[in-house]
Amino acid sequence: MPTLHDATGPELTAAQLHDILRLRVDVFVVEQKAAYPELDGRDLLPGTRHLWFSDADGVTSYLRVLADPGGVRRIGRVVTAASARGQGLAARLMDAALAIPGEYVLDAQTYVQGFYARYGFVAEGAEYTDEDGIPHIRMRRLPR
Repeated sequence: MPTLHDATGPELTAAQLHDILRLRVDVFVVEQKAAYPELDGRDLLPGTRHLWFSDADGVTSYLRVLADPGGVRRIGRVVTAASARGQGLAARLMDAALAIPGEYVLDAQTYVQGFYARYGFVAEGAEYTDEDGIPHIRMRRLPR
């Protein structure tokens, strides 16, 4: 059974950060064939919260919550390893992330828009295509 982890940027060990980045690159860069700058300088910030599941093979599912201006929290880098999909891990991470009340935004790949809608996120603006040709939509969840 995977173990849930929760850490701020400064609390991450080098090994944890390595395993998280490996999963993100494996899925977003390699699997989705999207060569983009995965390292954006926000992972180690004090206001960044990392949530992930791991098992004996490493990190299986992950997301991060960033502190955006105006007190808004930004959920991003939601990812699950191919070998761990279908177990509900991303849903459990979303539940944990949203346990802190407040306003949240995210930029969803459009094919998973329905997943985020289950958590009260509503599309905001028009669909757009990022630099790698992947359709996205901005979504917002107001404080509850």
